[in-house]
Amino acid sequence: MISALCTSVPWPALTCKPGEKGALKAQRKGRPKAQRKGRPKAQRKDLARGHTADYIIDVSIRLKIILTVVPLIIATLTLTGISSFFSATNGITRIAKDFLGFKADELENQAQSQWGLLVENNLSDKPEMVGATQAAVRGYAESILRSPTEVILALDKDGNLAMATGDMKLQPDELPALLKLITAKNTELNTIRMGGHDRVTKGFWFDPFGWYLMVTEERSTFYNQVNEITQRSAIILAGAILLAVLLMLLFAQYLTRPLTRVANTMKNIIATNDLSQRVVVEYKDEIGGLAQTFNLMVGELERAYGQIKGFAFKAVLAQKREQKIRNIFQKYVPNEVIDQFFANPDKMLVGENRVLSVLFSDIRSFTSISERMAPDDLVESLNRYFNVMVDIIMNKGGIVDKYIGDAIMAFFGAPVKHEDDALKSVMAGLEMDDALTGFNARQKAAGKPEWQIGVGINFGEVTVGNIGTEKKMDYTVIGDMVNLASRLEGLTKQYHQRLIISETLQEKVKDTVPWRLLDYVAVKGKKEGVKIYSAKLKLEGTEREAWDMHNAAMDDYYGRHFATAARKFQDVGRMLPDDFASTLLRDRCLLYDKDPPPENWDRVEVMKSK
Repeated sequence: MISALCTSVPWPALTCKPGEKGALKAQRKGRPKAQRKGRPKAQRKDLARGHTADYIIDVSIRLKIILTVVPLIIATLTLTGISSFFSATNGITRIAKDFLGFKADELENQAQSQWGLLVENNLSDKPEMVGATQAAVRGYAESILRSPTEVILALDKDGNLAMATGDMKLQPDELPALLKLITAKNTELNTIRMGGHDRVTKGFWFDPFGWYLMVTEERSTFYNQVNEITQRSAIILAGAILLAVLLMLLFAQYLTRPLTRVANTMKNIIATNDLSQRVVVEYKDEIGGLAQTFNLMVGELERAYGQIKGFAFKAVLAQKREQKIRNIFQKYVPNEVIDQFFANPDKMLVGENRVLSVLFSDIRSFTSISERMAPDDLVESLNRYFNVMVDIIMNKGGIVDKYIGDAIMAFFGAPVKHEDDALKSVMAGLEMDDALTGFNARQKAAGKPEWQIGVGINFGEVTVGNIGTEKKMDYTVIGDMVNLASRLEGLTKQYHQRLIISETLQEKVKDTVPWRLLDYVAVKGKKEGVKIYSAKLKLEGTEREAWDMHNAAMDDYYGRHFATAARKFQDVGRMLPDDFASTLLRDRCLLYDKDPPPENWDRVEVMKSK
């Protein structure tokens, strides 16, 4: 209310009339301590000085923008740089491998060609000619060298150096790896340690000489260009990220500058209580719209503040009286209830045991109905349905306790008791069923699905009163009798009835409304049986005769005259086509006639579900 606003926010001081200051002070003292001292001491001091503070996470919008956007930029540039790096590296490596393999192939072709000349001239068995051929192969190998670190060499089957184009001293610990290549006559590209250096090699076995020829290059030279690309890529990536961060800082500052001005103006208004201050609208965008809206809001506050002082005292007095009543009744209740407690608002309703009627109603297949209707049409239909049903309940002196989804819970006989509460509850249920015809006619005319309902009513002792906490209380009823009323509503589905009442309620209204006995059941969660009845406003045509015969058949059924009862139920079915209750009991009697229940049969049917 107004008083809360005046005492919690540093508005300009109110000029109170004589007596108003004391009322405001008393009203403030009347609030709970937690409301008067709900802020930390440091925050209260900030507000008193006109400062605002964020006591959750002190992070500016500018920093939030940077922390959100910069990682995205860095991730994008990093992925792009890595992708480019690997593409370049793979391309250069593939070219280098192909070039090394080409040399090995050319060397092998040259050796084959030289050896072929010896064979054609029948000189392959002459050692001096073989040595000359080997020298020619070495000369060719020296001619195809392109790097000072490149070496072409030949090893015999024992790993001894047979030929080398450069200085190559093999270490003893290097021999096992070389022997594996020689033994396997490996022709793949390999990286192996030779002469104290890691070398990339491509070899082949030349059987006429008994040599394993290898074209080799130092690994550092082989991958030199790849290393250069790596360094350049890292430098370019670091520079791009640095530039992106700098641009983002400038952009964030440019973006948040109007917001900073709005925040500073708000602080100045709080500090100086000057509602005439306005924010300069810089841009025609969302931020400019925010500034313009802020100016409009401050203008409205300035205009409204002039009216606050006149309304403050009246509001305080009205609030004190209104709050006492609202603490008792949170929902709309009949006028007689409000009148009863308005004269003495300090009196709270206490819990008490009372005998009254409890009514539950529910819309059949509401889930499937809601799936076939648009949300706005569903809400409109549901509100119209509630208006019709609630009016009937309240006109009969009932109180709507709560809405449970599409269901209604109501009770009759509290807080004001009437002699005919039991009858009024039954009449309310019957009128609700009757009113559904008019409701469905309007539904059908609008092309909407028709609704069917089930109503269960019980009569007995419950506990009634305010239940809840100091912050939220409901005037409601609780007890086992309430649960039974809900179960009776659920049984309307199983017995295909729109209204089912309990035995205790039937005893109260049996001389006033037509009724028939449906069954003797034990509902879910109960061992004891209870007789359930249906009722109507009036019986038409053959209905009275059919209902009388139905009740007579029930007497035969409970007297174990199952064949006789079955015939009577069958006659009821002929008089009332599609009557589910008589058909259900006829089939049960036929079953019991063939297979009778035990002698200690208690006549109770146990329900498996609600």
